[in-house]
Amino acid sequence: MTELGLPEDILACLFDLDGVVTKTAVVHAAAWKETFDAFLRERDGADFRPFDKVADYDEYVDGRPRADGVRTFLASRGIELPEGSPDDPPDAGTVNGIGNRKNQLVLQKIRTDGVEPYDGTLRYIAAVRARGLRTAIVSSSANTRDVLRSIDAEGLFDVRVDGVVARERKLPGKPHPDTFLAAARDLGVEARQSAVFEDALAGMEAGRSGGFGRVVGVDRVGQTDALYQHGADVVVKDLAELLDGPGGTE
Repeated sequence: MTELGLPEDILACLFDLDGVVTKTAVVHAAAWKETFDAFLRERDGADFRPFDKVADYDEYVDGRPRADGVRTFLASRGIELPEGSPDDPPDAGTVNGIGNRKNQLVLQKIRTDGVEPYDGTLRYIAAVRARGLRTAIVSSSANTRDVLRSIDAEGLFDVRVDGVVARERKLPGKPHPDTFLAAARDLGVEARQSAVFEDALAGMEAGRSGGFGRVVGVDRVGQTDALYQHGADVVVKDLAELLDGPGGTE
């Protein structure tokens, strides 16, 4: 192991955005809850079962492309809706309409409250780059570039594979490994030479199935065991822990 907590043959680090680089996972969870609760209340009445912004968020929507999150959560409740199209209005009763309503809420919350980075992650990325490793941001969010610019962090990444790029290249989102694999290819390295840094269970599955050299789980909400079960090689509460030695909870 190096002082970065990585195997010696790792040449590139692939970072998720929400919950790893920025403190926006909680914003997304709140927006999903508001969106789904409004939908379920209208559908089922006052006795509806609310969206759980921890259990349901972690299991069904965290890390997934927006439409996949809508589809997966609704399926867990036995609900099927028409797909609609990506430009559906936010009040449309379609998978894409619900997803667009959630995105509208996220953008409102970010504009109102701003975006904060995780300082430990920024320190870790700086250390990674100082040692010559390549870096990529890999996110299902279509707002990745704007979020990175808001914290002056766009220059920390050599490659960006986000929701916009995935749509252009027709890449399936997490838990499929395709976006991470695309980032590794864009960096000119193989999956086994790359480390994945994720806080989402879907991201862990993507790292495991993609054959990456290291899958690092970042536990922000007390789900260490679940991160291991879904594919983490090591779990830390903050990436700064890896600067002090191998780190993590094996």
